[in-house]
Amino acid sequence: MSTTLERTAARAAARPGGARGPRRYPRRLVRALALLGFVGLWQLLTAADVQAWVRFDHLPTAVEVARAFAARVGTAPYWQDLAESLRRIGLGFALAAVLGVAAGVLTARSRVAADLLGPVLETVRPIPAIALVPVAIMLFPENEQGIVFITFAAAFFPVAVATRHAVRAVPPRWEEAVRTLGGGRLRVLFGVLLPGALPGVVGGLSVGIGVSWICVISAEMVSGQFGVGYRTWQAYTVLDYPGVFVGMATIGVLGKLTSGAVELLGRRLTRWLPPRLEGP
Repeated sequence: MSTTLERTAARAAARPGGARGPRRYPRRLVRALALLGFVGLWQLLTAADVQAWVRFDHLPTAVEVARAFAARVGTAPYWQDLAESLRRIGLGFALAAVLGVAAGVLTARSRVAADLLGPVLETVRPIPAIALVPVAIMLFPENEQGIVFITFAAAFFPVAVATRHAVRAVPPRWEEAVRTLGGGRLRVLFGVLLPGALPGVVGGLSVGIGVSWICVISAEMVSGQFGVGYRTWQAYTVLDYPGVFVGMATIGVLGKLTSGAVELLGRRLTRWLPPRLEGP
């Protein structure tokens, strides 16, 4: 019985697109229709000025937002803001990925590091990154550096915590097998611990990139001069509500693309894992 199941799984994984190949396009169609349905409901409620528990009559319609978005995309400031936000996310998230993985491995493998770094990390971790805005203003001479710092702080802790738990979850017998064959610390680190912990690390990176977007947009609203968050807040101050929703839509698309890029990289790096028969 088990042999039959294994053969079925192998044939499913060998098909183009894996076990989910035949269902890929219908699922994409369902997701696209769900998004269109959400936009259609938004248009219906706002165009009809529905007032229930919330007041849709104060919101711009989906058509108004689409027109504002089309007009904004054709301007140079829109792309400049996009580039600024992406640059800040790239710098902050890259630093958080490197230092977060390093801190996670150290606190998981070294008692000294766990005793010295662990209490500090666990005390600072519950503080929202956006609450560090005053600290960033005092620490750094320029707003740009402060925004990157806040972005880094937002992603660092999810990555460090996920890495620590993932490294601790690696079966000890894997390390014992490598050491029995004469492997040293570096061989254990790069040949056993990091590959074994990689699925958990990727999960932390996926969470970190989402939190980074929340905090970089908030930081741009507070102390930025350019960026999607700054432009969104500026639109609100002049009562340009379609412009506010253009900023929100832009943030959503950027977050989706960057999170998807992290997850795609994670799947490429963990191709050695058994194929999933079902999943999102």
